[in-house]
Amino acid sequence: QVQLVESGGGLVQPGGSLRLSCAVSRSISTFYFVGWYRQAPGKQRESVAGLTNGVSTDYADSVKGRFTISRDTAENTQYLQMNSLKPEDTAVYYCHARKFGTGGRSEYWGQGTQVTVSQ
Repeated sequence: QVQLVESGGGLVQPGGSLRLSCAVSRSISTFYFVGWYRQAPGKQRESVAGLTNGVSTDYADSVKGRFTISRDTAENTQYLQMNSLKPEDTAVYYCHARKFGTGGRSEYWGQGTQVTVSQ
């Protein structure tokens, strides 16, 4: 059973930074896609950042230039570095991973970590 465990959320002032981590219970290289999503109160879950095949990145327009996704294959961990945080970045952040297997495509989610940007 694959497990994704996030950490690093918390309360930060506007303009501050946080780094989210997502520890994966299997070799992260087996996942062709890893990414981060977020869900604010009363809103749908939205994609924030994605990393495909360890090379290609994509970001939501609202976070481009401020957030950076990366992964460490030695630590089997993916990261989301968040800089210049804004109150509208407040949400529960979820890590996500996808892989292909004998049963087709499988998707996995972490439990979420709260990020609050406020004075």
